[in-house]
Amino acid sequence: MTKRRDFLKLSALAGAAALTPSACKIETPGERPAKSKKSIKPIVISTWQHGMAANKAAWDILVNKGAALDAVEAGVRVTESDPLSTSVGFGGLPDRDGKVTLDACIMDHKNQCGAVAFLQDIENPISVARKVMEDTPHVMLVGEGALQFALEKGFPHKNLLTDKAEKAWKEWLKKSNYQPVINRENHDTIGMLAIDANGNLAGACTTSGMAYKLHGRVGDSPIIGAGLFVDNEVGAACATGVGEAVIRTAGSAIIVEMMRNGMSPAAACKEAVLRVMKKHSDLKNLQVGFLALNRNGEYGAYSIYKGFNFALRTDTEESLVNAKFELTNA
Repeated sequence: MTKRRDFLKLSALAGAAALTPSACKIETPGERPAKSKKSIKPIVISTWQHGMAANKAAWDILVNKGAALDAVEAGVRVTESDPLSTSVGFGGLPDRDGKVTLDACIMDHKNQCGAVAFLQDIENPISVARKVMEDTPHVMLVGEGALQFALEKGFPHKNLLTDKAEKAWKEWLKKSNYQPVINRENHDTIGMLAIDANGNLAGACTTSGMAYKLHGRVGDSPIIGAGLFVDNEVGAACATGVGEAVIRTAGSAIIVEMMRNGMSPAAACKEAVLRVMKKHSDLKNLQVGFLALNRNGEYGAYSIYKGFNFALRTDTEESLVNAKFELTNA
């Protein structure tokens, strides 16, 4: 009789446990929480070849135990100020009206964020975005309001249209035929993600947008959740390519959520790319690439077409890495 009572008690306890939320959760492949691993920190990754020089500036801060937020701002400023970069900041190719318009956003480990869009005549929009984050109750300022704010904060007025970019624009005007080119006009962004020595994440994203776009066009780069998203409990992600496609799928935010559910950064980036492809019937010249970093320092990237790469910097490695891709030819 005693043994029978003990058996019934154990059965009741087992039944109660089966009804708890954790016990009711159905796990599917790719959703199991990642096993804890030794964290890689500091680390910085950024999109495209121009990320190599940007990473150097960011690393100088990270290796001296500086904050990830300071690192990503300093890093992308290098690209913004490079007149040879035709897709970011000073030297960027203009819109169809000959105006260089800039978009940028920045986000820290506390989910604080700032952004500017359709900003003209300011060399470093990423720093203006940080001022929006730190000095206002807002997240985004645009156009004339963003310019007025930047000037009030002491940012110098500067003509961003270089002679080289103006010449290219005037040549384009002869036909005025806009046609995106895979991995050339479409890599119109530098996105950077970093973890500092304290384990805190931050990200930055900045661009002059697609060459010869409609005046007033804004892509994904300044939009939190599309071009960039950071969650210190999980990781961070950023995007590059055709911004409209990234906006339609909330690309960076969805990658972070997939990582929260246990996916690796690489797997999450691939799934986000597949979602973009599923939502667009015409993939001709539609290049999108994602880059992600989790809180353990694991990273990954994926793109629709071959050709997307990213810069990596850690204590032991400095390299340009070719991202995996879904399609070879447009």
